[in-house]
Amino acid sequence: MPESLVITPTYNEKENVEAICAAALASLPGAHHLFVDDNSPDGTGAILDRMATENPCVHVLHREGKQGLGRAYVAGFQWAIENGFDYVFEMDADFSHDPAELPRLRALADTTDLVLGSRFVEGIRITNWPLSRLMLSVSAAAYVRTVSGMPFHDPTGGFKCYRRAVLEEIDLPTITSNGYSFQIETLHRAWIRGFHVIETPIVFEDRRSGISKMNRSIVLEAFRLVGRLALRSGCRRSPHGVHPRSVRAPR
Repeated sequence: MPESLVITPTYNEKENVEAICAAALASLPGAHHLFVDDNSPDGTGAILDRMATENPCVHVLHREGKQGLGRAYVAGFQWAIENGFDYVFEMDADFSHDPAELPRLRALADTTDLVLGSRFVEGIRITNWPLSRLMLSVSAAAYVRTVSGMPFHDPTGGFKCYRRAVLEEIDLPTITSNGYSFQIETLHRAWIRGFHVIETPIVFEDRRSGISKMNRSIVLEAFRLVGRLALRSGCRRSPHGVHPRSVRAPR
């Protein structure tokens, strides 16, 4: 079984899926690509089915309706575990995450448990965003750091590489968040358990086509979640030591 799986949730991404898949598989030879489609009304699911019949490295999970980013990734992560993948990537369908960065994230995962592609480490690396959205994202990151205690510059980032052990330990079925707060909750669960997380700079480019899924309810969900995470962890400002399955743990 190949070691690496790229997971991409989709909803109305018919303009992007073929190109993003081709770019990802070319950039990371030997990897597989799993799409989790929420019954896209624009026909994305049918395109993905055709892609899967043409290429054994492409896989599709179809869901009955639009259930959100978090639920899509949980389904994808569980599929990855069941099928024995050791390194699991999160990547958007719209080219805001550069597939050419996949090999670098994979190489970094040899010495850490979770690699977070960061838009805000070593400066702000976002192109084509309006100032209002940029300020919202920067402010949200500062709020998460202050309330949760996590030291990361970009806790809402969605370009990541997980080692399998992390996904097996963060209790996927109990994750309740769904929008971009899902990124915060999974990161916090990995960090508070003592898995080693590093940030590496990436350039984030606003989507080339299609419509952004960001809305007010997603922002409010993330705002409320951060306080719950802090209370759930007893307002800890540091992890519970080093996790026994971390790459840093004594062998």
